[in-house]
Amino acid sequence: MSKTAEKNKIRSTRKEISAFRGVVDFFKSDGLHFFIGLAILLLAVWMTLAFTSFFFTGAADQSIVENATTEELLSTDNGIQNHTGSMGARVANYFINGLFGVPSYLIALFLGVTGLKLMRVRKFRLWKWFLSCAVLMVWASVFLGFVCRGFYQDSFYYMGGQHGYNIAGWLEALIGTPGVWLLLLLTAICFLIYFSSKTVTTLRNVFKLNFLRKNDNEGESVDAEGEFTPDDEPVSGPVFVEEDKEAEAFTIDLGSNETVEETEEVPLHVVEPATSDEEHQKEEESTSSNEPEFKVEAKENEKVVQLQEPYDPRLDLQYYKFPTVDLLKHFDDDGPTIDMDEQNANKDRIVSTLRNFGIEISGIKATVGPTVTLYEITPAPGVRINKIRNLEDDIALSLSALGIRIIAPIPGKGTIGIEVPNTKPKVVSGQSIIGSKKFQESKYELPLALGKTISNEVFMVDLAKMPHVLVAGATGQGKSVGLNAMIASLLYKKHPAELKFVLVDPKKVEFSIYAAIENHFLAELPDSTEPIVTDVTKVVQTLSSICKEMDTRYDLLKVAQVRNIKEYNEKFKNRMLNPEKGHRFLPYIVVIIDEFGDLIMTAGKDVELPIARIAQLARAVGIHMVIATQRPTTNIITGTIKANFPARIAFRVAQMVDSRTILDRPGANQLIGKGDMLFLQGADPVRVQCAFIDTPEVNDICEYISQQQGYTQPFYLPEPDQPEGSDSAADVDMTKLDPLFEDAARLIVVHQQGSTSLIQRKFAIGYNRAGRIMDQLERAGVVGPAQGSKPRDVNCTDELSLESLLNNMRY
Repeated sequence: MSKTAEKNKIRSTRKEISAFRGVVDFFKSDGLHFFIGLAILLLAVWMTLAFTSFFFTGAADQSIVENATTEELLSTDNGIQNHTGSMGARVANYFINGLFGVPSYLIALFLGVTGLKLMRVRKFRLWKWFLSCAVLMVWASVFLGFVCRGFYQDSFYYMGGQHGYNIAGWLEALIGTPGVWLLLLLTAICFLIYFSSKTVTTLRNVFKLNFLRKNDNEGESVDAEGEFTPDDEPVSGPVFVEEDKEAEAFTIDLGSNETVEETEEVPLHVVEPATSDEEHQKEEESTSSNEPEFKVEAKENEKVVQLQEPYDPRLDLQYYKFPTVDLLKHFDDDGPTIDMDEQNANKDRIVSTLRNFGIEISGIKATVGPTVTLYEITPAPGVRINKIRNLEDDIALSLSALGIRIIAPIPGKGTIGIEVPNTKPKVVSGQSIIGSKKFQESKYELPLALGKTISNEVFMVDLAKMPHVLVAGATGQGKSVGLNAMIASLLYKKHPAELKFVLVDPKKVEFSIYAAIENHFLAELPDSTEPIVTDVTKVVQTLSSICKEMDTRYDLLKVAQVRNIKEYNEKFKNRMLNPEKGHRFLPYIVVIIDEFGDLIMTAGKDVELPIARIAQLARAVGIHMVIATQRPTTNIITGTIKANFPARIAFRVAQMVDSRTILDRPGANQLIGKGDMLFLQGADPVRVQCAFIDTPEVNDICEYISQQQGYTQPFYLPEPDQPEGSDSAADVDMTKLDPLFEDAARLIVVHQQGSTSLIQRKFAIGYNRAGRIMDQLERAGVVGPAQGSKPRDVNCTDELSLESLLNNMRY
């Protein structure tokens, strides 16, 4: 090779080396590191915003994120409410629900630390931060998944993520609940030992202090390190000498500047041994350290009272999961269709029609709803409202519309409203209502999500405040769908321990689908053979039983000195009421009666009077009624019923007189049907498009609930009082006494309380069997006859008289 070629080769190699060094220098450059660090830091901030926004918008976004396609999420009208957009909603849902839950914030924390490190803002040991964040995130995920298991039934997200929930469940099945607690404690201690070497010293001092006691042998004392030393030998720390052997507590000062104060007199004093200057200086240094104080108590002959946790009625079914929103049908396009051509044409026709009759207006605007558009017109000065109201038919004719409705004036506004049906109405899906943020975050006691208003807002009411509802409408106008929406709303928000339904269905087909949730949510008579009340004679007995339950609840409220069910249950949860005295947690009871007109025609006053009594009194004790009829006539909806049902829901009816019967005004006859309704509670009705929840959706909800663990039996209402002249105890066969007869007799005598529920609770038996035992006790003379809602009188004052009575029966 020539020298020239060799030189060229050397130059080429040098250029390659120089280029490589340039690339290396570029990646080592401070500017690139700062740029990458800034990008990572901003990513950490973005993830933090996405996670935080998820807790406020995740309920509304969840179904969209999980069900929408990529193209739908990339569209501008994807409906995502997360402040970081669809990508942020997906990232937050993936990490919080899919992976580690709330501890996912540690990912953003580590990214922020990495960014600051690359920007050279502050020095960090990234490998230690990574290991610490990873271990803490996994541990916290399992911890929250284990501790917050009951939180999932009310939430749309997992506190510990799917990872924590599944791992905690697996560990609990493997080593049990105590084992999981011990494992979490052990791993936490290991992490703290790794994180700080002072952990071992602190734990050692804690264990030593737990064994710190005065030696029983005279001439010995205990030093601060927990070692026994003779009194005549010098010690290096303060010595605690007992002054009063009968003292109940003493205080130990471990060198802090303040001592732990006790309410009792301090029976110890500190003997400070002589120390050298060097030792004294070391002691002062040790006392100046910021170490925690420990208090050791030695109590004798003292009765320890342990405070119990508040009572949680949901613990009976602690693994119950609320129905998910995806059980409801999803409509791709359930929002309003804004057709500007249609709006402009209708505006022009309205203005033209009014001008033809000499009425000028100064303004008009439209609000588009799912099925109806509201046109608000502002009349010119001097125009009388009645002139516009009288032109209802003429405006309908010009618009070629069926069922327009004029609101003159609109309450709270200086305008007149003209409601015109849309040519392309939209279905308001149950999913869009139940899955809405307003419903998910509702704090109502008994929320009813009915549908959407003309302004496309979710319309909700609280049944607990209404407190009873009258529903009426012609056949096929949406009445049954409206009842399904009410029931579904309550099933989505209330636990089986908090709510019970009494469903009355004379047609025998409307409510039969809810029989599957009998042991979860239904209340019925003790001797009932069907969960849904269909027989008219059973309806009368059921209403009588509800009246009896109402009277019993009022007696409980009186004894508890509270005014309503909310205060009573709060007191019971705080264990301020004794179950041994008959107190119990009171679930809400919602009575829903379909085809009320048929009941009135067959049973008349026997049905109307107890319904009126319940409607007048039952609100305070948590019993609410919803009655529905397709015949809104005055002989069905009487003055007594109307007076006690202030909240009314009117679907479309055929005649104005029917509308006046329901709402005391026209309007229901101008609705367009298919769930279009007027809700009245107070002065002015609100037009609402009812949420559509079809029978298959209800079936899926009931099946989802029925597949979970339920109670062993339905919620039994009290046995209705026997008609006058009948004696249930007279028909009891005393030759076939129940095996628990004598034990139940002793229980009744000891408690001096003739209560069927007491027998049922103490022996864990059904209401029917407990009732038969009570009849046998009455026949035997142990208790007296039934006294309505009051407990029976106990005829045996003590166990001696009871044994004498039982001996006479045996022989």
